[in-house]
Amino acid sequence: MSRQMNVLLTIGIAAAGIILLAWMFQDRLIYFPLGDVPPPGQVGLTHVEEVRLPTADGLTLNGWFIGSASSARASTVVVFNGNAGNRAYRAPLATALQEHGVQVLLFDYRGYGGNEGTPTEAGLRADARAVHSYVVGRSDVDAARLIYFGESLGSAVAVALAAEQPPAGLVLRSPFTSLVEVGQFHYPFLPVQLLLRDRFAAIDDIRRVDCPVLVIVGDRDRVVPLDQSRRLYDAIRPPKELVILEGDHNDVDLLAGDEMIAAIVRFLGQLV
Repeated sequence: MSRQMNVLLTIGIAAAGIILLAWMFQDRLIYFPLGDVPPPGQVGLTHVEEVRLPTADGLTLNGWFIGSASSARASTVVVFNGNAGNRAYRAPLATALQEHGVQVLLFDYRGYGGNEGTPTEAGLRADARAVHSYVVGRSDVDAARLIYFGESLGSAVAVALAAEQPPAGLVLRSPFTSLVEVGQFHYPFLPVQLLLRDRFAAIDDIRRVDCPVLVIVGDRDRVVPLDQSRRLYDAIRPPKELVILEGDHNDVDLLAGDEMIAAIVRFLGQLV
């Protein structure tokens, strides 16, 4: 065997090894759960009820229901987290919405926030259904004022639920077309289309969503390319609104910034 053939064989074996490792450990490239959840008061939350949400496959999810300080009938926002951290990281968003008279449900997916189970696409969809069943069963929640808020990975979870259980409105922060396209953007040297098990094809589910939608994106997003968010927005049925803020994926302005909160509150006001 020639030296050139040896080099090519070595390269081929190395490439195959990288692809095999990527396939075996792909979940660690998608989901970044944190288990330790501090008490709600430690992250600045008030009027909090700790809740437990049973899933159809026998798990129990932990969450916080943050009530409105207003006596008026409030809108309720269910937050579908991104792929990292836990519900405590969304406390600033909940606090900001609460100050505008909005109730908020924060919860953790399976495998997050100390919950049992392992996150998968099917599992997160099941978790979303469990959360919906729980929240519409509460006497203090008006189903006609129920809003889904999905951030990043959670945008795909929220879109899938909205296609099954339409809310009054849907807010998507940094949404993407599909996890396959996000993977191809970040790992162009891998055959992502062939490797990926969890695909989160929001671009397909969004075509079945029939409610007002607000899309919020950052103009310098390095995690979800702006063009993906735009293409998803283009596939949404009217009425819809696109708000482009200055910033990257995890900048404060895209977590609970004043401009983002103002856009959400304005959107909620148009629904009632």
